[in-house]
Amino acid sequence: MSADPLAPLLDLPGVADGVAATRSAVDTLLNNRVLRRSSPDVSAESSLRGAWISAVLSGATASLEDVRSGAAASDPLVQGALRAQAAIGALADTWTHAPRQALARLHALAAADLVADREALGRPAAGSAQRLDALAAVLDATQAPATVVAAIVHGELLSLDAFAPATGVVARAAVRLTLIDRGLDPKSLVVVEAGHRDLGAQYEAALAAYREGTPDGIARWINHCSEAIVTGVRETTAICEAISRR
Repeated sequence: MSADPLAPLLDLPGVADGVAATRSAVDTLLNNRVLRRSSPDVSAESSLRGAWISAVLSGATASLEDVRSGAAASDPLVQGALRAQAAIGALADTWTHAPRQALARLHALAAADLVADREALGRPAAGSAQRLDALAAVLDATQAPATVVAAIVHGELLSLDAFAPATGVVARAAVRLTLIDRGLDPKSLVVVEAGHRDLGAQYEAALAAYREGTPDGIARWINHCSEAIVTGVRETTAICEAISRR
């Protein structure tokens, strides 16, 4: 690919403004004084909440209190999401150089208790390999802003459903990896998953628009993902405020 394959997306309605809004929100978060002394605590809480919310978005019914207490230990969706979330730090370098390998690992972790066929773990669904290869090529070629790249990763993985029955968990973990890799959220502080939860039905509606493949549909999805990051920053800010009161 000679030209940046995602550069034209910045000209779609609202996309550049959404990118600017996410950058501003994350920059404000990174200046939060709590992070000067408690950044690891904030990252750990973000990871826990992110895993729980991602599992809930995929159909789990456990509460956050259940996850904290261990009462959700028998919930395969929750446990898979926790494993995938915990692996993000170790997979950051792999994501940069071999995204398909990172996705396979995420799938093996997220779906370990959900599939009977162990040989299926880490293997994408039949027919999805070509588009996954194309996605990897795009990741290698693009210098688009992190928000845009993460939205495309998220939208493609959900649309392909390549890592059933844990595609949603894998896709949302891949978003975090992309935001780390592209420098927007290098410590994975933002609870992006909370943004998708709090935006409710907009998540599925925006994804449906993306799947249509029209410029307006793609713009709607990217703008939704931008709003989810900004909303996720608010969740992380609340975590910082709670820690400051201890």
